Amino acid sequence: MADNCCVSQNDNFICGVVEGFYGRPWTTEQRKDLFQKLKKWGVGCYVYAPKDDYKHRAYWRDLYTVEEAEQLGGLISAARDCGVTLYYALSPGLDMTYSSQKEIATLKRKLDQVAQCGCKAFALLFDDIEPDMSPADKEVFQSFAHAQVSITNEIFQHLGQPKFLVCPTQYCSARAVPNVQNSDYLNTLGSKLAPQIDIMWTGQKVISRSLTTESIREITEVLRRPPVIWDNLHANDYDQKRVFLGPYQGRSPDLISQLRGVLTNPNCEYGANFVAIHTLAQWSKCTSDPPLITHDNESMKLETESDEEGIIDLPENIYHSRRALRIAIKEWIPEFRRQKQAHGPIIKPQPTISIMSPVAIPLASFNTCMATSTTTITTSTSTAPLSLSTTNNVESISSATVNGSPTNVLQTAVAVTLNPPLVIMNSLVSESKVISEPMDCNMSPAPSPQSSDTAMNTDNGSSVSMQVETPSPSVDMVVDVIQDQKHSYERDLTEEDLLLMCDLFYLPFEHGPQSVQYLTEFNWLKSNAYLVSNENLRKSKKKDSTDSKPEIEEWYERAKRMDELTEQVNELFQRLTFSANRELVHDLYPYVWDVRCVISLLNFYVKWLSEGHFPQSITNYTLGSYTWFSKGWKESFMSGDQEPWVFRGGLVADLQRLMPVDAGSDLFIYKPPDTPTNKMYNVRPYTFEDESAVYNICRCTCYTSIDDHSINKSDLPDLIPDRLVGSYLTFSPELCFVVEDNGTVIGYALAALNAKEFYQKLQVSWFPEMCSKYPLDNSTEEIQSASQEIINWFHSFDINQELPDSNALSQHQSVMTYATLPVNNDASVSKRLIICLLAALRANGSFGVHVPLRTKDQQTLEFYTKMGFMEISQGSNLNPGFTYVGRVF
Repeated sequence: MADNCCVSQNDNFICGVVEGFYGRPWTTEQRKDLFQKLKKWGVGCYVYAPKDDYKHRAYWRDLYTVEEAEQLGGLISAARDCGVTLYYALSPGLDMTYSSQKEIATLKRKLDQVAQCGCKAFALLFDDIEPDMSPADKEVFQSFAHAQVSITNEIFQHLGQPKFLVCPTQYCSARAVPNVQNSDYLNTLGSKLAPQIDIMWTGQKVISRSLTTESIREITEVLRRPPVIWDNLHANDYDQKRVFLGPYQGRSPDLISQLRGVLTNPNCEYGANFVAIHTLAQWSKCTSDPPLITHDNESMKLETESDEEGIIDLPENIYHSRRALRIAIKEWIPEFRRQKQAHGPIIKPQPTISIMSPVAIPLASFNTCMATSTTTITTSTSTAPLSLSTTNNVESISSATVNGSPTNVLQTAVAVTLNPPLVIMNSLVSESKVISEPMDCNMSPAPSPQSSDTAMNTDNGSSVSMQVETPSPSVDMVVDVIQDQKHSYERDLTEEDLLLMCDLFYLPFEHGPQSVQYLTEFNWLKSNAYLVSNENLRKSKKKDSTDSKPEIEEWYERAKRMDELTEQVNELFQRLTFSANRELVHDLYPYVWDVRCVISLLNFYVKWLSEGHFPQSITNYTLGSYTWFSKGWKESFMSGDQEPWVFRGGLVADLQRLMPVDAGSDLFIYKPPDTPTNKMYNVRPYTFEDESAVYNICRCTCYTSIDDHSINKSDLPDLIPDRLVGSYLTFSPELCFVVEDNGTVIGYALAALNAKEFYQKLQVSWFPEMCSKYPLDNSTEEIQSASQEIINWFHSFDINQELPDSNALSQHQSVMTYATLPVNNDASVSKRLIICLLAALRANGSFGVHVPLRTKDQQTLEFYTKMGFMEISQGSNLNPGFTYVGRVF
């Protein structure tokens, strides 16, 4: 539709993209590709404002080098050739003294240099800064708003009154003090700012679920002009787990006549923005919503009913988000088939986030504190794009939002802190990559150091002599190219694949229809798993009974459907991995890999539930307190009353919270592969056919726990497996799990529900058999010492020596063991396998597990520590060589 209607209903309507996020900027090559797409789709505006391109914000005073100026000039020329207006934005507000003539001259000199590169449109951004003036400014200006107005008007006149945008410090209703109507700041901007200057506005929130006619009329009245919407609907720089592939929605086309323009500030990953920008372009050419469906309830209806019949036949002037999504996907398909390389390993572009200790999520609201705004190259853990929250306990939370204004939020599911990279980023040196250079360790954390002024001419004239600096040489990067360039039909992504991917990563306040299906199906299967246990009990009492009740048949039918849904995600993952456009694959792969991992985990749990190895009271142990289906959770998520960073992690987090493992958030934290691979590890319940594979793995991995390697070369090949894993496989097979790589078992996790009862069973049934299999040998040969130690253990087993102390055992009643072959190079496999084991234990009423380890086995001890286990007990006086580690869940 966008191609068939390329003339906007308002030729003066500003529509396009603002590259205004935090994190790694786009490359020059990507921006030029964007200009071509904007031309094709009939939208004509791009704002250069990448927060962490260091000469844009942190070092705004520094002039561009000759090389950088050439790159910028080429970018401006490329935009002009496509009919795109490039606004060059500068963010001087972090540390500028507004009353300083030297500072004003520096600002003019910087923008004059950009003008000399051919730029005809400019912007000054005062977002994400403290609203406090320096003592010098307080002596000159009546208020912070007066200071910003003064410098903006002066720069506007100096540049010859070009096209000009300004982003205020109070840029949404939630940031207006005390509110929009009575904000002295906004009223000053509206009355004092030159009327030709356009003012940017994000809506009622930093990220607004919807824009209403009433709210636009209100801000228009205060600003004395219609706003340009800086739309953060698709921005993802506040959450590394989320990318937004859903359509532009929540804004009625009726608003177009009331706005000066709309600029989307989309995902950090350039390739992930095709749908966001394409559907915005479609929206900009429409005039109304579908009949009987408002922009507020359209998404609600679609999410609950998934009814898309008839939307294709709607008139072109009517905007329907799901139709727009379908149209965009059809055009997106060829992008995946473009031959394009990717440079280096997969590194997410968002500011680095480190996960801290897991916390619960009470559904209560409370106020947060004002925080200091800084850019991401500083060492502060204050604000970050669109708010990064920090908390260490259940009782407190600090939501460090943009501009730092107080707001009510829900407590986050996982506490996070900003861990700023010690690098500076430059997107104006190379066409195809962003140069990241290490910062001087002795550098002051203050942005844009004043010392850089000494190299600048403070003359107020417009004549510019470009300062020449020598950029650091770039680092050679590994190139990822697909090895097999011949794609079969089965390897090509389909429209249905992309629709599924978009639904899995939909919008900040809404999961796509297919995402809701995954949530609903798994929750129903988990909540009704008692039917399986009831059926097994019924059949055990009536051995000749073959008929099943309708409800149990429904359970198995829905379990089959869950398996089919999982396979659809597997197919999407495989086809994405084989796509020729490696740059696009790098952008999307980490997200698809992550959601595939968690969905396969849920599917495993359903398969384990289908065997019925749990009590009828399973529901008492497996219903989580804070999930998508908890009272008020979904409503809070979808309402838009909270900023979306409150619900960190999106669909992946909502799926993870359905797994019955409390305090297990650390086990869901894992890094995707550095380069895309189609390898998929499969966790499944153990079967008796796996015994030899498990025994072989035990033999190959036992070196760290057994002193003498020569045991494996002796005539007793099963001695070590019999000692370490055989008893689990024989007496607790329902709590044994294996992980496969392409059908080959490469690891296992085995457990017994109650360690004391388990060892008592072994005394009765296992050790007599082992004593018969391995009779005592009085040989004194040294080579037999380790073997004899194990044999002696079988003959002299003492349950009191094997268990941790009573206090530790009371909280960690289960016992487990784990091993994987070294061929597994995916660090997430260990965590996923252990999560599966813990979830099965939880379903049986266990809330803690322990592992006995040799005290000198530091390698294994270190592994379990990384898995969240802690030392809970030392061995008894009779067994001093052992340490017990455990964790609760």
